[in-house]
Amino acid sequence: MKTELCIEVPVAPTFRVRWAEAPWEVEQAYRLRRTVFCDEQGIFSGDDRDVVDDVAQPLVAVLHHPDDADNPGTVVGTVRIHESEPSVWFGSRLAVHDAFRGHSRIGATLIRLAVSSAHALGCRRFLAHVQSQNVPLFRRLHWSVLSEETMLGRPHHLMQADLNHYPPCHTPCTGFIVEGRARQ
Repeated sequence: MKTELCIEVPVAPTFRVRWAEAPWEVEQAYRLRRTVFCDEQGIFSGDDRDVVDDVAQPLVAVLHHPDDADNPGTVVGTVRIHESEPSVWFGSRLAVHDAFRGHSRIGATLIRLAVSSAHALGCRRFLAHVQSQNVPLFRRLHWSVLSEETMLGRPHHLMQADLNHYPPCHTPCTGFIVEGRARQ
């Protein structure tokens, strides 16, 4: 089943990146993950959910629709975080809608909130298995490669965030506002 998200991009979009709380945010995050990891990349068949979702905290980037008071927003980016053992946190399933990749800082802001909010909860080590094509982004965001491995038939890098560049965020439910660039 192909899941397609059609989104009209406003002239100068505004996004809120925060911990998902509302059921619609979580459902849209799952739908975006299916689009990216099942439909686009073909990594999973049908659904990418796993046991980590039972314990993970999803984060979302929500595109706000200021001209539509009845629409709370549309999830255009997501990542999940979880504590795998005391003080060790993992981020995974980072996904950004293709209309917003590479120009709105959504992925970088999701990563920033993921690490900073875990840091506020006592994280001493934040890790992620990163697809090889995304390693340059993570390096720019002060992550280092620990090892190279194959996961789900694709090359990945186990990477670790430098927590010195991620001050604790004690308000993850409020999160951050991102001003997108106006369309050309």
